[in-house]
Order: sequence, then C-alpha cells, then structure tokens
Amino acid sequence: MKCISVYTNNFEQFSDIFEDVVETKFAENEEKEVEGITVSHSGEVPEHYLERMSQKPEVVVMRDKSRGVTILQHGSVFEILIPDLENSLV
Repeated sequence: MKCISVYTNNFEQFSDIFEDVVETKFAENEEKEVEGITVSHSGEVPEHYLERMSQKPEVVVMRDKSRGVTILQHGSVFEILIPDLENSLV
C-alpha cells in the first residue's frame, strides 16, 4: 500500500484538501505543500501496518469505501493508505 502523510491535526483542513491529495501524483518520498499543509509520499507500507495501527487506542481509522482507501489519524498526522491494486487498474 502506498502511504501519503498529511501533516495537520485539523480534520476540517484535512477534509478540504483530501480530494486534491488523493488525485496528486507523488514520487516516492516527495514532499509538497497543499493549501499551506505539508503532504508527503511516505513510501510503501506492508499490509500488517494497517492492522497494527488500527489496534492502538490513539489511532482513528476511517475508510473511503468507494476508492478502497483507508485513513489513519494519530497525533498531528493523517495517513492515507492507498492499495497497490489502484495502480494496476490504470
């Protein structure tokens, strides 16, 4: 899964830029600024990462079922996990 990190603890700000972030093409480890918020491609994460993180009480797990995307929110970062399957469909 590809992981894109969005560095904000403000859900409203995150929601405002979510569509732009998901549609943006990133090179691995590339960092960009979207509406004043730092966003970076954090590389690939293994499948068990989602399982491990979702068990932590301080982590909020959200899903965008239409895209198969999972969002983890913890501390001042949102992590958007995008399945590799999306890349093979293009």
